[in-house]
Amino acid sequence: MESVDASGKTVDEAVEKALAELGLERTQVEVEVVREGRSGILGIGGEEARVIVRPKAEAEVGAPAQEGTEAEHEVSEDDIALGVEVLEKLLSLMEVDATVRVREPETPGDGSAIVKTVLDISGDDLGILIGRRGDTLASLQYLVNLIVGRKLKAKAGFGVDVAGYRWRREQSLRSLALHMAERVRTTKQLMTLEPMPPNERRIVHLALAQDATVITESIGEGENRKVVIRPAR
Repeated sequence: MESVDASGKTVDEAVEKALAELGLERTQVEVEVVREGRSGILGIGGEEARVIVRPKAEAEVGAPAQEGTEAEHEVSEDDIALGVEVLEKLLSLMEVDATVRVREPETPGDGSAIVKTVLDISGDDLGILIGRRGDTLASLQYLVNLIVGRKLKAKAGFGVDVAGYRWRREQSLRSLALHMAERVRTTKQLMTLEPMPPNERRIVHLALAQDATVITESIGEGENRKVVIRPAR
């Protein structure tokens, strides 16, 4: 499992974002603080905190936490109703007319083995909720889990999707990964994909995990982090 490079107003916020991406608990990771961050004077000259969060060797995506940790919390119908309520309130504040449908995660793109319930938003002209590289959608999911988690005093496990965007993106990434792997086998040269967020890099890694002819790894930092596919030696 790869590390996650995350930023936030504070170190704690950056770590929480990384944990949400990895689907792990704080005790299951190691945190490297790259930059503490500072607020600046009157909003000028400030910079965000930045951390690199690495899963410990024994940690696995979606693995159950030790007894008594927040991950032991089972999602109930009331919890799901709260998640829907929070998301609908956020959409209302954004003046977005949409409905929220509840479904189970089915694929890695959905966050299977990481999230427990997907809140799928449907409506017209929802591109604003996706954003560049899905960054707005990722932020919306983070907010829903943060708000619900604080209300429940437990780790929330919601994925958020927009009209099946994550599923379509996953199919595209899987096809790209398989195509690039074939080029690597043919040319015997490594191929570098475009920069992607952690959840999309995970899809590429998983798509080629069982292919013994190629090796995938992530390089770069922050928003420029990308997947490299190279021949297996």
